[in-house]
Order: sequence, then structure tokens, then C-alpha cells
Amino acid sequence: MIEVNKSPISDGEFNRGVFATCDIPKGQLIHEAPVLPYPNEEHQLIEHTVLADYVFEYGQNHGAIILGYGMLFNHSYEPNATYEINFDNHTFDYYAYKDIKAGEEILINYNGDVDDKELLWFHKK
Repeated sequence: MIEVNKSPISDGEFNRGVFATCDIPKGQLIHEAPVLPYPNEEHQLIEHTVLADYVFEYGQNHGAIILGYGMLFNHSYEPNATYEINFDNHTFDYYAYKDIKAGEEILINYNGDVDDKELLWFHKK
């Protein structure tokens, strides 16, 4: 259903993204990405690594590194997918927010809410 390919919207050395290999209807589960949680106290250590731009908040007391394809979805303020945190299964579950055509890049809003237009952390620097 999904694969990783070179992304035309991403630049740099590792310009990858997640793409649909078939049509995906709105609402369909796309990917369940396992979570590697860590306590908030350890976040200052991660801030000194390349992982700092790839971690997510995971409840009040933890951050999380998202495994699987979870860290490879690119950002859009007009996403075609969204995600929900599944604390019971310790996964980030990605769903089609709109119908997605085969070959289309699957994009999420890094702010967590599909309608959130706030500047991203890496644009605020």
C-alpha cells in the first residue's frame, strides 16, 4: 500500500517521502508505526542529535521516536493524511484524510491538526 521514494518536495541529502502504491480511500488506515518512548528528562540529550527534528510529543511525560515509516512522512499545511496516537498499542496510526491516488505522496501536518497553520519549529529558528 505504501513505499518510500525520493520526494520532490523535500531537499537535502535524504529527500525521501512515503507514497501510495495503490488508491487509498479516505479514512483507511495507512500505517501503524511503533513508538519508542523516552522520558522528557532525556529530551535535552536528543536535542544535540539529528533526531531532534524527528521526535514527537507522547503524552505529558514522554517524547517518542516513531519507527517504521512514521518518521518519513513529509509535512504539508494541506495534508492528505492524518495521524492519531494509540497509547494502548504504543503506535502512531496514520489514516487517509482524503482519497489518495496511487503514486501520490502521503503528507501530514506536523502540527498534529490538519487545520493548524502555525509555523513549524524549524521555520521559527
